Amino acid sequence: MAEQWALVSDFDGTVSADDFFTLAAGRYFTDEMLEPWREYLSGRKKHFDALNEMFGRLRGLPDLPAFVKNIPLDSWFPETVALCHAKKIPVYICSAGCDWYINLLIGGLIGKYGVCLVTNHCDYSVETGLVMKRLPEDHPCYDDNIGVSKAAVVKNLKERGFRVVFAGDGPPDILPAREADVVFAKKRLLDLCRRENIKTEPFADFRDVCRCIKEI
Repeated sequence: MAEQWALVSDFDGTVSADDFFTLAAGRYFTDEMLEPWREYLSGRKKHFDALNEMFGRLRGLPDLPAFVKNIPLDSWFPETVALCHAKKIPVYICSAGCDWYINLLIGGLIGKYGVCLVTNHCDYSVETGLVMKRLPEDHPCYDDNIGVSKAAVVKNLKERGFRVVFAGDGPPDILPAREADVVFAKKRLLDLCRRENIKTEPFADFRDVCRCIKEI
């Protein structure tokens, strides 16, 4: 029987050119508004709570959806997803961010190719800003700190008999990288994988991931 493969990818900074939070902070936030993030970095606040508090401050910004839609994406990502669909390789996008901006950016691909989005739900209006909602605590991918456990997604796929290709860029991605069969890493994740002697394929864009999928 042929091996079953799945592709699991982080979104912010991996599929998109940079984190939505970083880009939004640079455009809309004052230094004082970043205090919840400093509390998270110092261990005084959970990642989800810090992000939710800051996202909620994105109020009164009618241009925010247009700003999101202009965030650059990896130009090779659509081709990679289309190839996976043709080869019946399921694709999972896992993010500690939220579905609102991810759907604005790749909602068409998600619908067309049946991509599974595993992330925090978010309600948005100009009046309230972004209001994130945690997964239920009994959800298999629930994480108390960041909201979504990417490692749990990889583990679940492996328990179902899949081999997993994972792509990521940040420190939280080291957890799913430890579980995956093939790891594509860049930025800080690449350094962490090398430090832990995790066999890793450095990548600049999804061209390398696409090449790997072709060979599976």
